Amino acid sequence: MRIRLKFTKFGKVRFTSHRDVARMWERAVRRSGLPMAYSEGFNPRPRLSFGLALSTCHESQSEYLDIDIDPERADQIDMAEILSVLTQHLPDGLAAVGAEVITRKTPSLQQAVTSCTWQIDVIETDEETAAGAVARALAADELVVTRQRKGKEVTDDLRPQLIGIDILGPTEDGVRIVAELGTKPRSIRPSELLSVFEPPLRERRVTRLNQWITDDLGERREPIVCRSVASAAVGAT
Repeated sequence: MRIRLKFTKFGKVRFTSHRDVARMWERAVRRSGLPMAYSEGFNPRPRLSFGLALSTCHESQSEYLDIDIDPERADQIDMAEILSVLTQHLPDGLAAVGAEVITRKTPSLQQAVTSCTWQIDVIETDEETAAGAVARALAADELVVTRQRKGKEVTDDLRPQLIGIDILGPTEDGVRIVAELGTKPRSIRPSELLSVFEPPLRERRVTRLNQWITDDLGERREPIVCRSVASAAVGAT
């Protein structure tokens, strides 16, 4: 049995790294009494599988992890209470907001997520300047960025992974942008996108709004389909 959880990350905890968030979740699951399955070997570890890493300092209303459950104790789980029980053992800023039982044949989050929607607050610019930069990016044949990978400079074209982008409106000290960015073969960071704009834009606050899976029929959905925890079938395998 496997449970897919959706959680949020807001406030001061945004300064916590992906690795530290994983440790927080491991502690929370242990303390909650959820009957996790463990790996084999000399140093057994709880079988938790996280989705795409969220950069430090970014917030999110759409993070995911999969938890393998000990099949012999699966009947101990109360799906109606799982979100509140887990959230009370998490630090402020992290909250479990959705849960669904999935099968072991369900593709991993790392494999399945094809794009993410981001809300990006940029500073030191106005709506007209930002709109011009967005229009030029959408009209470009390529958006080339050079970055370090394993000690070497690598040049990539970001344009194929810029699925959509729009200006939401002005903020107190800049402009708010929403963008959908692809994750294959490699995720685009919002900061990388802003760096190839003309003129380049600077981020202040970034929030991941959605992660998207494209199914075999080409339809897009979020990793959790079930909206009501109580409706999830605990008997799934």
